[in-house]
Amino acid sequence: MADSVSASRLAFPNAKINLGLHVIQRRPDGYHEIDSLFIPVPWCDTLEVTTPAPSGSNVKLHLHGHQVAGNTRDNLVCRAHALLQKERNLPPVDFHLIKAIPTGAGLGGGSADGSFALNLLNAHFELGLSVVELEGLAAQLGSDCPFFIRNVPARVTGRGEHISPIDLDLQGWHIAMIHPGIHVPTAQAFQWVTPQSNRPGLNEWSGSSPLDWTGQLKNDFSDPVKSNHPEIQNALDHLHAAGAVYSEMSGSGSAVYGFFREEVKPDLFLGCPSHWHTWSGPAVI
Repeated sequence: MADSVSASRLAFPNAKINLGLHVIQRRPDGYHEIDSLFIPVPWCDTLEVTTPAPSGSNVKLHLHGHQVAGNTRDNLVCRAHALLQKERNLPPVDFHLIKAIPTGAGLGGGSADGSFALNLLNAHFELGLSVVELEGLAAQLGSDCPFFIRNVPARVTGRGEHISPIDLDLQGWHIAMIHPGIHVPTAQAFQWVTPQSNRPGLNEWSGSSPLDWTGQLKNDFSDPVKSNHPEIQNALDHLHAAGAVYSEMSGSGSAVYGFFREEVKPDLFLGCPSHWHTWSGPAVI
């Protein structure tokens, strides 16, 4: 580790979406086995680490933007620092996190923040941790976290710790996303889903594009969550009416997305309720 670091370092943790999400079975440890394709999308938070810490404490997290529930010490950014602190004698740091990705939306925003914090600290203090080591640490933070270490399209299995990068044909595609202001507790969503183990895995989608996905890549959470929260279907209908080639809900909800051939114009979101959060941009980071 560098003996003297007196600077700040910046990162932009991004969201992810799920292409297909199969709940396979419940594990003895209480987690669920899943099979899904994850895609990183450039709807980003902003994360800065500063040393030496102006606050004088071991780790301090300053939150800005969207409100984040809970004690800051329990935030995955602080927990990432604590994990590394067990192995390396890190100096005090201050974090500033600007939340733009909606929380509790199925977009992995909190998981991205934690994993990007690991990468940020690894680079900032020249710890020399490998990708495999970082993924192992990220798995201790949460099920979605290991994906964000490499942050490339991947097939994700197990409880989220098995990452197999996959090439998808996304060049030239654009994406629009809507979070309809609904919080869907993950534990509740799992209660609405019946695991199914006797179906093909998502291992043959290399080279595919949004043109190939409609009717093929399905999210097990989508139907039951929409049934309990009809406004999510309204958001999907809005994207479909605007010409989305493929649209679906991400994770356990409630954010939805649609892929478009052409650049998404701002007027796509005209008429959306004021409490909906929206974003659009290229489909490739």
